[in-house]
Amino acid sequence: MLSTLLALGLGAGSAAAATCGNDAPGFERWKQEFAAEAAAQGVGQAGLNALAQTSYAQRTINADRNQKSFNYSLDKFLQVRGADTIVAQGRKKLASNPGFWQSLESQYGVPASVLIAIHGMETGFGGFMGDSNVLSAISTLAYDCRRSEFFSQHALAALMLVDRGAVSPGSTGAMHGELGHTQFLPGNILRYGVDGDGNGRVDLTDLSDAMASTANFLRQKGWQPGAGYQEGQPNFAVIQEWNAAGVYQKAIALMAARIQG
Repeated sequence: MLSTLLALGLGAGSAAAATCGNDAPGFERWKQEFAAEAAAQGVGQAGLNALAQTSYAQRTINADRNQKSFNYSLDKFLQVRGADTIVAQGRKKLASNPGFWQSLESQYGVPASVLIAIHGMETGFGGFMGDSNVLSAISTLAYDCRRSEFFSQHALAALMLVDRGAVSPGSTGAMHGELGHTQFLPGNILRYGVDGDGNGRVDLTDLSDAMASTANFLRQKGWQPGAGYQEGQPNFAVIQEWNAAGVYQKAIALMAARIQG
């Protein structure tokens, strides 16, 4: 899937001109400035109306400043994140629907065990996909000076998804605005989202869409079918594209190997 962000010419700094801030008082002014930029990039009235309804997400800022688990040792991280449970449940998921997982592996070349490990790590196999308002979370992070440039692109993507009807002003997700079973940021939905169940829309709260999109993400990032994915092997670099935290990357690789057996 061609990236809508790239197709519209949204370069790395194109959406970062609105005045960022580090607390709530400047958020309303930022929204007005960002709305003008979004309109210039082709966002329609539905997306602009949704932006106007957003509110400053203090919970998101608190979470962004307090990601302690990524500083744990690998053993501690695996313990805290419930690796043994993810592996045990992941093996059951694989055994209960082998045809589904085999079809994904045949199409994208990504082992089912890797997809299942990511699914378990991200949302406990869909058990909790987040309770934060997606648009407020992603808009707050776009406004926040810490990573404004990065999240501004995803905020624009979220507004485009509203225009398409794929996201609503009330859509909920994770603290950083991620959506669905494997927690895609909005820009990645536009770039890598796949209609896995063939119903004509990409919905990351649908398991088929989410797993096909995750497999497509990894394949488009350079996954080599049949190559290894442990640290030092070719596909470990692709797992690194999924999440920037080293301890997370190693955990996914190790859990996937255990699920595969």
